[in-house]
Amino acid sequence: MAKQGIQSLDANALSGKRVLVRVDFNAPMKDGGVTDDSRLRQSLPTVQYLTAAGAKVILVSHLNRPKGQVVEDFRLAPIAKHLAGLLDQPVQQASDCIGAEVQAQVAALENGQVLLLENVRFHPEEEKNDPDFAKELAALADIFVQDAFGTAHRAHASTVGVAAYLPAYAGCLMQKELDAISDALETPKRPFVAIIGGAKVSSKLGVLKHLLGKVDHILIGGGMVFTFLKAQGISIGKSLVEDSLIGDATAFLKAAKTSSTKIHLPIDQVVADQFSADATTKIVEITQIPDTDMGLDIGPETIKLYNDIIRNANMCLWNGPMGVFELEPFAKGTFAIAEVLAESNAVSIVGGGDSVAAVKQSGVADKMSHISTGGGALLEYLEGRELPGISILKDS
Repeated sequence: MAKQGIQSLDANALSGKRVLVRVDFNAPMKDGGVTDDSRLRQSLPTVQYLTAAGAKVILVSHLNRPKGQVVEDFRLAPIAKHLAGLLDQPVQQASDCIGAEVQAQVAALENGQVLLLENVRFHPEEEKNDPDFAKELAALADIFVQDAFGTAHRAHASTVGVAAYLPAYAGCLMQKELDAISDALETPKRPFVAIIGGAKVSSKLGVLKHLLGKVDHILIGGGMVFTFLKAQGISIGKSLVEDSLIGDATAFLKAAKTSSTKIHLPIDQVVADQFSADATTKIVEITQIPDTDMGLDIGPETIKLYNDIIRNANMCLWNGPMGVFELEPFAKGTFAIAEVLAESNAVSIVGGGDSVAAVKQSGVADKMSHISTGGGALLEYLEGRELPGISILKDS
C-alpha cells in the first residue's frame, strides 16, 4: 500500500493486462505541434513502468475545451507523435475513445505497446460523468490508473466514472503529487512559509483559511492584497478590490491574530495610473497609494522582507504571482520570489499556472523540489477538500 491509503501497482501482476491510464496531456499547441511538453514528460514514469511490466497501455486524455464536439484542432495526433519521441517507441493513435474500431485496436495490442485514445471531451458524456459512457471506456481495460492530478477535482467519466467498473490505482505522478503536498501539510519542515498571490481573494480565501495554524508565515501578494488593505481602512486608489469580500477579509485577519501563523502584507508597491506595459511607474509605501493610481506589483522593500523570510524557511509552498508579471514593469516581485526559492535550502513546492510559468521563465524550474501539475485541483486540495479523482482511489 502507498501513502494516503491508496493502492500501488504491482509490476509482477501487470503482464498482459490492459491498463487504462487517465493522463493529462492538455498541452499548449501551436501550428500542429506541442510547444510545452512538461505534462507529457511528467507522465513518462507511469507509462514506462507499465510498458516495462508488459502491460498493454491505453492512454486517455482531454485537450482544450471542445464542449462535446469534434474539433479538428483539438485532435491528439500531434500529442501521440510527440509522446512517441519521448518514449522512444511507437504510440498508436485511435480515431475515437469508444466504439468497435477502438475495441479492435485494443484487442490487437501486444504486451508493452501504447495506444492513445482520441480526445475524450469530444463526447459530451465525458464531462457529465455519464455511467454508460464510463462503462464503455472501462470495457477497454482490466485495470484503471489515475495519473492526472490536474483533473482530479473534476468528476468526469474518465477521471471518476470508470472506477465503478475497474480496480483503480494511483500512477507515479499522482502518488508523487499526493506525497509532496501531504508531507508539506501533515509533516512540514519548519519554518514553513506559504507564498500566496494572484488577482482575487475569492479564489484563494479557502486556501488561506486552511493554512492558518499549519504554516508559520503567509506572504500575500498580487491583486488580492488590496481587499485586505481596504478591510483595514487603507486607501488603495484604483487598485483591484473585491468589495463583497471585505467582511471575509476582515474575519480572516482577525482569525490570524489568534493563530500561530503570521500574516505578511506588502509594505510598498509599484503603482501606475494605467494597466499598460509602457505606463509610468513609481514606488510608494503601501499606505501612500495615490487616488489616481493602482498597485500592480510588490515593491523593493517588500521583496527584501519576503526574501528574508524565505531564506530562513525550511519548506515553502508557492501559489500565485506577486504582481502582473506578464508586463515587464510589474514582473520584478514574482521573478524575485522564483529566484530566492531557487537559491534557498528550503523544500520548495510550486503550483498554479502563473507560478509555474514564472519559475520556468526564470530558468530555475529544475531547482524546485516539486512543481505541481495541478491548478484548480491543487487549490482545492490545499483547501482541504476531498477531490473526486482521489476519493475513487481510496474507495477502490
